[in-house]
Amino acid sequence: MSNDLIAKAAIDRRLAEIITPVIEDMGFELVRVRLMSGKNTILQIMADRPEGGIEVDDLALINQAIGTVLDVEDPILDEYTLEVSSPGIDRPLTRLKDFDMFEGYEAKIETDELIDGRRRFKGELAGIDGNEVLINVEEGTIGLNFDWLSDAKLVLTDELIKEMLRQRKAAGALNEEDFDEVQTDDGSAEGED
Repeated sequence: MSNDLIAKAAIDRRLAEIITPVIEDMGFELVRVRLMSGKNTILQIMADRPEGGIEVDDLALINQAIGTVLDVEDPILDEYTLEVSSPGIDRPLTRLKDFDMFEGYEAKIETDELIDGRRRFKGELAGIDGNEVLINVEEGTIGLNFDWLSDAKLVLTDELIKEMLRQRKAAGALNEEDFDEVQTDDGSAEGED
């Protein structure tokens, strides 16, 4: 399976090789890596929890860990700024499993080559079938080989915003230190109102 959507350029792929084990050891996933060189060089890393809902504190920890590894490996010649962020609500879809996870949500997909005379597809994700991403467009459901994709991202919709808020809430609930102690047998919380 190609990793092109996570890391497009050769340097990005090299960086992904260095960064992925670090992030995965911490229990997170690499969504995307891009080295943007303009006036200033910026290394953009997008990370998430496997179940979604990454927190600001998580991003700070990842930033520290990656910074340390990159200082040792030193793959980037120029001075650069490291930016670690969450994928955001209208997130890029970079892995085959993303298309499965967000089935039922609207997405925009672009392909490298023309497929039936077009490169851009917008519609509701319909899961995956083997190595194909299924999307419901006006003409019906079509399958696009994952390797053909050059870009894909979710479209901001009310349903998507609701789902992301639900994920954040779920992730936040799991981060409360006293969460285990305040649970009573019937699952309700004890203490004064």
